[in-house]
Amino acid sequence: MNAVAIFTITSSLHDEKAVSGLSDAFLSSIFPDGNYTFCGADFSSFGEHALNLIYVRTGGAEGIFKSLLPEIRVKYQGPIYLLTSGKSNSLAASMEILSYLRQRGIAGEILHGRSETLSRRIALLEKVASARQALSGQRIGVVGNPSDWLIASAASPAAIKEKLGADVVEVPMEALQALIGQMPAAEAPENLPMKTDIRASYPGAVQIYEALKEVKQQYDLQALTLRCFDLLTSVGNTGCIALAQLNALGLPASCEGDVPALLSMMIAQALTGCTGFQANPSRIDTESGELLFAHCTIPLNIPRSIQYDTHFESGIGVGIHGEFPEGPVTVFKVSGDVSRSFIAEGELLRNQYEDNLCRTQVVVKIQPEEARYFLTNPIGNHHIILPGHHKALLKAFMDYSA
Repeated sequence: MNAVAIFTITSSLHDEKAVSGLSDAFLSSIFPDGNYTFCGADFSSFGEHALNLIYVRTGGAEGIFKSLLPEIRVKYQGPIYLLTSGKSNSLAASMEILSYLRQRGIAGEILHGRSETLSRRIALLEKVASARQALSGQRIGVVGNPSDWLIASAASPAAIKEKLGADVVEVPMEALQALIGQMPAAEAPENLPMKTDIRASYPGAVQIYEALKEVKQQYDLQALTLRCFDLLTSVGNTGCIALAQLNALGLPASCEGDVPALLSMMIAQALTGCTGFQANPSRIDTESGELLFAHCTIPLNIPRSIQYDTHFESGIGVGIHGEFPEGPVTVFKVSGDVSRSFIAEGELLRNQYEDNLCRTQVVVKIQPEEARYFLTNPIGNHHIILPGHHKALLKAFMDYSA
């Protein structure tokens, strides 16, 4: 099944043969590879494809759309995309339809312009729609409650279900703790790269990873967040390696029970295929736009090199000092009810190491006016850093999720 489907509405006042000829030429200019499914006036499969476009072929089709809308909304609650050709009063009819939708609180957009512009916009919307489709039905595990200090990082399971189609699943911390001791503990390799000697802690860190994999299987999870600081007292170790490895395998996994950070990682990965680095700002220069981000873990598929260290706050267990490749990055965060987001493109300038901060430390430069956000209206403290520039794609997703 093609990801894009084209449905049509046409006034009976227009000659079908003439309209069909114009339609074929118009669609061929937008989809030169023919990579779409043409459903015509049959709306029975509307909503079953990743991206469903309504091609308003003529003026006078507004009443037809109005009569179809109840049928459409029974099985599809997303935004309505109206494709126009600029011929036969297609644009005028689309404007009337979009106004009708807005009056009823239904999101929508008119797709209009040059063929190459339409092709780019449709390709972007297809990625957004495919990401939404991928997220729908996912199960998000919250292993233990969010850390006590995350007082502004609550999540709304109802909003997450409504806007992303995902379910939040509570996993008792005791379920993980009971599994840890049962897991095999691999010995530290002889050539283990270390900033400090963590050999004695390495086997226990691997057990936490194996236990989390078992939790994932038992609860059928596609993403998870861990109240990791509880492990410091219960097993004398940390979840840094476990989360780093799970992320590298494509399972979004966040620290400290931070669900909004996890949602940000999930959305970013579904859209871009990139794994995100969860970190919090430690210093901000609002004049230059430079920010120092730090955390004790980083997905193992991101760094060009790693060294193992102790966990910063506790000085025990295993933390990770990773060297994030310099270059273009995007800083991203959504709120726990998916109503707000922050998206900024920038450059990762350098890595550093100071022993009074979390172990992976990167300096990112964004626009100075964007850096003010962190001091005036932040969405919690953790943010996600993604390799590459993805603002347009993330913004398109959030436009119809907020």
